[in-house]
Amino acid sequence: MTVPNVLSFIRLLAVGVFGWLILAGQDVAAVVLLVLSGVTDWLDGFLARRLKQRTELGAKLDPVADRLYILMAIIALTVRGIVPWWLLAVLLARDVMLLALVPSLRRSGIVALPVNYVGKAATMCLLLAIPLILLASSPTLHVMFAGWVGWPLGVLGAGLYWWAGAIYLHQTVALSRKRRSGADAAT
Repeated sequence: MTVPNVLSFIRLLAVGVFGWLILAGQDVAAVVLLVLSGVTDWLDGFLARRLKQRTELGAKLDPVADRLYILMAIIALTVRGIVPWWLLAVLLARDVMLLALVPSLRRSGIVALPVNYVGKAATMCLLLAIPLILLASSPTLHVMFAGWVGWPLGVLGAGLYWWAGAIYLHQTVALSRKRRSGADAAT
Protein backbone atom coordinates (compact mmCIF):
# COMPACT_ATOMS: atom_id res chain seq x y z
CA MET A 1 0.00 0.00 0.00
CA THR A 2 1.32 3.44 -0.88
CA VAL A 3 2.01 6.19 1.66
CA PRO A 4 -0.77 8.42 0.23
CA ASN A 5 -3.30 5.56 0.54
CA VAL A 6 -2.28 5.02 4.17
CA LEU A 7 -2.91 8.71 4.87
CA SER A 8 -6.33 8.45 3.20
CA PHE A 9 -7.22 5.45 5.39
CA ILE A 10 -6.16 7.36 8.50
CA ARG A 11 -8.43 10.23 7.43
CA LEU A 12 -11.31 7.80 6.96
CA LEU A 13 -10.75 6.21 10.38
CA ALA A 14 -10.75 9.65 12.02
CA VAL A 15 -14.23 10.55 10.70
CA GLY A 16 -15.96 8.76 13.59
CA VAL A 17 -13.69 10.40 16.15
CA PHE A 18 -14.43 13.77 14.55
CA GLY A 19 -18.18 13.23 14.86
CA TRP A 20 -17.88 12.07 18.46
CA LEU A 21 -15.83 15.18 19.34
CA ILE A 22 -18.53 17.44 17.92
CA LEU A 23 -21.30 15.57 19.73
CA ALA A 24 -19.31 15.62 22.97
CA GLY A 25 -18.91 19.40 22.72
CA GLN A 26 -15.15 19.13 22.28
CA ASP A 27 -15.25 21.90 19.68
CA VAL A 28 -11.58 22.89 19.70
CA ALA A 29 -10.45 19.25 19.47
CA ALA A 30 -12.89 18.68 16.58
CA VAL A 31 -11.55 21.73 14.74
CA VAL A 32 -7.95 20.61 15.35
CA LEU A 33 -8.77 17.12 14.01
CA LEU A 34 -10.45 18.64 10.94
CA VAL A 35 -7.38 20.82 10.32
CA LEU A 36 -5.11 17.78 10.70
CA SER A 37 -7.33 15.92 8.27
CA GLY A 38 -6.96 18.78 5.80
CA VAL A 39 -3.19 18.71 6.23
CA THR A 40 -3.04 14.96 5.62
CA ASP A 41 -5.35 15.41 2.61
CA TRP A 42 -2.93 17.94 1.13
CA LEU A 43 0.07 15.79 2.12
CA ASP A 44 -1.28 12.61 0.54
CA GLY A 45 -1.96 14.47 -2.71
CA PHE A 46 1.48 16.06 -2.64
CA LEU A 47 3.19 12.74 -1.93
CA ALA A 48 1.17 10.90 -4.56
CA ARG A 49 2.29 13.41 -7.20
CA ARG A 50 5.86 13.72 -5.94
CA LEU A 51 6.47 9.98 -5.50
CA LYS A 52 4.43 9.11 -8.61
CA GLN A 53 2.21 6.92 -6.44
CA ARG A 54 -1.16 8.06 -7.71
CA THR A 55 -3.56 5.14 -7.50
CA GLU A 56 -7.16 4.56 -8.46
CA LEU A 57 -7.90 3.64 -4.84
CA GLY A 58 -6.43 6.93 -3.61
CA ALA A 59 -8.37 8.90 -6.20
CA LYS A 60 -11.59 7.33 -4.90
CA LEU A 61 -10.78 7.47 -1.17
CA ASP A 62 -10.03 11.19 -1.14
CA PRO A 63 -13.47 12.47 -2.21
CA VAL A 64 -15.17 9.80 -0.08
CA ALA A 65 -13.27 11.00 2.99
CA ASP A 66 -14.18 14.63 2.25
CA ARG A 67 -17.85 13.74 1.80
CA LEU A 68 -17.88 11.72 5.02
CA TYR A 69 -16.30 14.57 7.01
CA ILE A 70 -18.91 16.97 5.66
CA LEU A 71 -21.84 14.65 6.34
CA MET A 72 -20.56 13.64 9.78
CA ALA A 73 -20.09 17.28 10.73
CA ILE A 74 -23.50 18.37 9.44
CA ILE A 75 -25.26 15.45 11.16
CA ALA A 76 -23.45 16.08 14.47
CA LEU A 77 -24.03 19.85 14.25
CA THR A 78 -27.70 19.24 13.49
CA VAL A 79 -28.04 16.87 16.46
CA ARG A 80 -26.46 19.54 18.67
CA GLY A 81 -28.92 22.12 17.35
CA ILE A 82 -26.23 24.30 15.79
CA VAL A 83 -27.18 23.69 12.15
CA PRO A 84 -30.81 23.69 10.99
CA TRP A 85 -32.39 20.46 9.75
CA TRP A 86 -32.95 21.92 6.28
CA LEU A 87 -29.19 22.21 5.69
CA LEU A 88 -28.73 18.56 6.59
CA ALA A 89 -31.62 17.64 4.27
CA VAL A 90 -30.19 19.71 1.38
CA LEU A 91 -26.73 18.12 1.62
CA LEU A 92 -28.00 14.62 2.27
CA ALA A 93 -30.48 14.82 -0.63
CA ARG A 94 -27.66 15.67 -3.02
CA ASP A 95 -25.63 12.66 -1.90
CA VAL A 96 -28.68 10.40 -2.16
CA MET A 97 -29.21 11.67 -5.72
CA LEU A 98 -25.58 10.87 -6.58
CA LEU A 99 -25.92 7.43 -5.01
CA ALA A 100 -28.93 6.81 -7.25
CA LEU A 101 -26.69 7.47 -10.29
CA VAL A 102 -24.27 4.64 -9.43
CA PRO A 103 -26.22 1.82 -11.17
CA SER A 104 -26.37 3.82 -14.40
CA LEU A 105 -22.66 4.62 -14.16
CA ARG A 106 -21.84 0.96 -13.61
CA ARG A 107 -23.89 -0.02 -16.66
CA SER A 108 -21.67 2.41 -18.57
CA GLY A 109 -18.60 0.68 -17.16
CA ILE A 110 -17.71 3.55 -14.81
CA VAL A 111 -17.44 3.32 -11.03
CA ALA A 112 -17.39 7.08 -10.41
CA LEU A 113 -17.16 10.29 -12.40
CA PRO A 114 -14.05 12.43 -12.00
CA VAL A 115 -14.28 15.21 -9.44
CA ASN A 116 -15.07 18.55 -11.07
CA TYR A 117 -13.88 22.01 -10.03
CA VAL A 118 -17.34 23.07 -8.87
CA GLY A 119 -17.36 20.05 -6.54
CA LYS A 120 -13.89 20.92 -5.28
CA ALA A 121 -15.02 24.51 -4.60
CA ALA A 122 -18.12 23.22 -2.79
CA THR A 123 -16.03 20.90 -0.65
CA MET A 124 -13.58 23.68 0.17
CA CYS A 125 -16.39 26.07 1.16
CA LEU A 126 -18.08 23.46 3.35
CA LEU A 127 -14.84 22.31 4.98
CA LEU A 128 -14.01 25.95 5.77
CA ALA A 129 -17.54 26.71 6.95
CA ILE A 130 -17.81 23.78 9.36
CA PRO A 131 -15.05 24.80 11.79
CA LEU A 132 -16.08 28.46 11.60
CA ILE A 133 -19.71 27.63 12.42
CA LEU A 134 -18.53 25.29 15.18
CA LEU A 135 -16.24 27.93 16.69
CA ALA A 136 -18.98 30.58 16.48
CA SER A 137 -21.40 28.34 18.36
CA SER A 138 -19.00 27.27 21.08
CA PRO A 139 -20.17 28.66 24.43
CA THR A 140 -16.63 28.68 25.80
CA LEU A 141 -14.84 30.32 22.87
CA HIS A 142 -17.20 33.22 22.06
CA VAL A 143 -15.86 33.62 18.51
CA MET A 144 -19.09 35.04 17.10
CA PHE A 145 -17.40 36.73 14.13
CA ALA A 146 -16.46 33.27 12.80
CA GLY A 147 -20.15 32.72 12.11
CA TRP A 148 -20.27 35.84 9.94
CA VAL A 149 -17.90 34.11 7.55
CA GLY A 150 -18.89 30.51 8.26
CA TRP A 151 -22.61 30.73 7.49
CA PRO A 152 -22.26 32.46 4.09
CA LEU A 153 -19.54 29.94 3.18
CA GLY A 154 -21.83 27.10 4.26
CA VAL A 155 -24.75 28.36 2.16
CA LEU A 156 -22.45 28.98 -0.81
CA GLY A 157 -20.95 25.53 -0.35
CA ALA A 158 -24.42 23.92 -0.29
CA GLY A 159 -25.32 25.73 -3.52
CA LEU A 160 -22.08 24.69 -5.19
CA TYR A 161 -22.58 21.15 -3.88
CA TRP A 162 -25.88 20.97 -5.77
CA TRP A 163 -24.41 22.63 -8.85
CA ALA A 164 -21.68 19.96 -8.92
CA GLY A 165 -24.39 17.34 -8.41
CA ALA A 166 -26.26 18.73 -11.43
CA ILE A 167 -23.07 18.44 -13.48
CA TYR A 168 -22.68 14.80 -12.39
CA LEU A 169 -26.34 14.14 -13.25
CA HIS A 170 -25.88 15.69 -16.70
CA GLN A 171 -22.73 13.61 -17.31
CA THR A 172 -24.51 10.42 -16.22
CA VAL A 173 -27.48 11.10 -18.50
CA ALA A 174 -25.08 11.76 -21.40
CA LEU A 175 -23.25 8.48 -20.72
CA SER A 176 -26.55 6.62 -20.52
CA ARG A 177 -27.72 8.08 -23.84
CA LYS A 178 -24.39 7.21 -25.44
CA ARG A 179 -24.61 3.67 -24.09
CA ARG A 180 -28.18 3.27 -25.37
CA SER A 181 -27.37 4.70 -28.79
CA GLY A 182 -24.40 2.32 -29.03
CA ALA A 183 -26.65 -0.59 -28.08
CA ASP A 184 -29.24 0.49 -30.68
CA ALA A 185 -26.56 0.72 -33.37
CA ALA A 186 -25.30 -2.76 -32.51
CA THR A 187 -28.74 -4.31 -33.09
